[in-house]
Amino acid sequence: MKRIAVTVCLLALSVVAYSRPKSYVLNSPEGIISVSVEVGEKITWSIGSGSETVILPSRIGLELSDGTAFGKASKVSKTKRLSVSKNVPAAVYKSSLVFDRYNALTLSFKGFDLEFRAYDEGAAYRIVPKVKGGFSVKQETAQFVFPSGNCRAWIPYVNSTPDNQFSSSFESQYTESAVSAWKKGLLAFLPVAAESSGKKVLITESGLYNYPGMYLTGEDNVLNGVFAPYPKTLVQGGHNMLEMLVTEREDYIAKFDKAEPLPWRIVLVASDDKDLLSSDMPWLLAEEPGDDYSWVRPGKVAWDWWNDWNVYNVPFKAGINNETYKYYIDFASKHGIEYVILDEGWAVNLQADLFQVVPEIDLEMLAKYADSRGVSLILWAGYKAFEKDMEKACLEYASIGIKGFKVDFMNRDDQPMVEFYTKAAKMTAKYGLLIDFHGAFKPAGLQRTYPNVINFEGVYGLENMKWAPESVDQVTYDVTIPFIRNVAGPMDYTQGAMNNAAKGSYRPVYSEPMSQGTRCHQLAEYTVFFAPLTMLCDSPSNYMSDPESLCFISEIPTVWDSTDPLDGKIGEYVAVLRRSGTDWYIGVLNNWEERTIQLNLHEFGLWSKSIEIFEDGPNANKAGRDYVHRFDTVPDNSIITVHMASGGGWTARIH
Repeated sequence: MKRIAVTVCLLALSVVAYSRPKSYVLNSPEGIISVSVEVGEKITWSIGSGSETVILPSRIGLELSDGTAFGKASKVSKTKRLSVSKNVPAAVYKSSLVFDRYNALTLSFKGFDLEFRAYDEGAAYRIVPKVKGGFSVKQETAQFVFPSGNCRAWIPYVNSTPDNQFSSSFESQYTESAVSAWKKGLLAFLPVAAESSGKKVLITESGLYNYPGMYLTGEDNVLNGVFAPYPKTLVQGGHNMLEMLVTEREDYIAKFDKAEPLPWRIVLVASDDKDLLSSDMPWLLAEEPGDDYSWVRPGKVAWDWWNDWNVYNVPFKAGINNETYKYYIDFASKHGIEYVILDEGWAVNLQADLFQVVPEIDLEMLAKYADSRGVSLILWAGYKAFEKDMEKACLEYASIGIKGFKVDFMNRDDQPMVEFYTKAAKMTAKYGLLIDFHGAFKPAGLQRTYPNVINFEGVYGLENMKWAPESVDQVTYDVTIPFIRNVAGPMDYTQGAMNNAAKGSYRPVYSEPMSQGTRCHQLAEYTVFFAPLTMLCDSPSNYMSDPESLCFISEIPTVWDSTDPLDGKIGEYVAVLRRSGTDWYIGVLNNWEERTIQLNLHEFGLWSKSIEIFEDGPNANKAGRDYVHRFDTVPDNSIITVHMASGGGWTARIH
């Protein structure tokens, strides 16, 4: 009996020893970020920043429909480490050269690899299946565990009904609350920001080409990834019959004909809020472009829809007609604006057909007229109309001189819709066309792989000021999105309002809309917000009534050689310095609290340089349009004092 007992005891000890988790550590190049991975009955990763843990052990896993489970009782078969340090040329981006420096760890298992990267600004991982043949993914486990449920978070809950959360326009303002106060059962789309162990943490993804986008839901101190199930039944409907609505979904989230890498799960970590503004990780983790995109032409766009085609002091009736668009083209040509967009209305309504043009519009004539004046045209297209005739539309409209499409009302990010984005990027590139996605999820790397993908909406932009109630706080949102949404990639916010409402003066007016905050708040957004295709949202007639503001807007670049955050705090204010060639631009945005800050430009060698300044006027707190335009020189000590009104802004160009 004693001998049997000893044998049983030894067997138990051997099982314990066998099942003990194995640990792997990956440090960033400067040791600022550390990633700890444990592999045993489950796989977890955690993230440290300095001496603090910002993400506690959080589960990673993937379950296939055939019952295969990656991340449960998985054994590492081999490991591989790699260090990378190189400069990467960047096209259509906020910097012309990006420093790519990280340490990597790959853990190989039966059926899949796990790839980790540690940058000094954060960490990321992705699952790489190695399954032979086709397979479907039932569910992915992506968990983010915070040290406390009291961690503050900025949460963009989906703006759809609780029973239809996988269909939304991805336009929501942020709810600021503790992680533990997450609204039960509600999803939030990425990026999501939080404060953990004294650091700012931003969760997002990249390398999203053929897989559903990730949402988050919260409980106590844990955020869990959620993914839209694969659509089973679709019906045409929604806005003007331009959407495909999901009426039934499958019991899996993705299906593949062959194995391919899943998206990167990214956690950015910043000791200072402003450091989030300079992150390049979402861009770097995307695939490099495989073709030459030097033909892509960033620029600004004269936009018709926001101001309701509302031009005046003209000898014709303004609206969706040739005379109005020739007026827009002449305006763009005179002021060096590269594009004019024909938004919704040029194609016959409710037909979802891009080849039924309203009789008031002659597209071929307008394209020739624009070309003769150095201006290019972009056409708005509803999703269903574009998707069903994609190649025909690209071929025919490129042949008459159209230069791009603004595709709208996708309003989903399940796998087939994400795949549509990739197909649309490839197809438009084939015909030398730009594409701007509206009704769209956030950027997740596609814009690097296909630089003709020149902008995304996925933001509660200025269009909402046509109908948003007085209770909406757009100014606070404006000083929040640079640290969160804009970190993921470019955003088509559509700034440039000339009718500017001081606090308490805003009201929704559909045909003569206004912004919240001051004129300088709007001007500064052209530097603070990154968008290679940037709208001038207001009426040409309104812009021409303020030649100084128009001149500044029309000359500002939309892509940059360098970007440097100067100062900022989420929800309060933000200051950014950008350079294009030998010109430098500073943009500063403020919330509703009147504020004075100092900007130190010493490290950029700009003392004694000529500086052109737009600043809030002495009456801007009452009349939002009040501003001062002046010229000065950068002081010898390189410190610039900036005063901003409530809802104000400040912007400058240094020659």
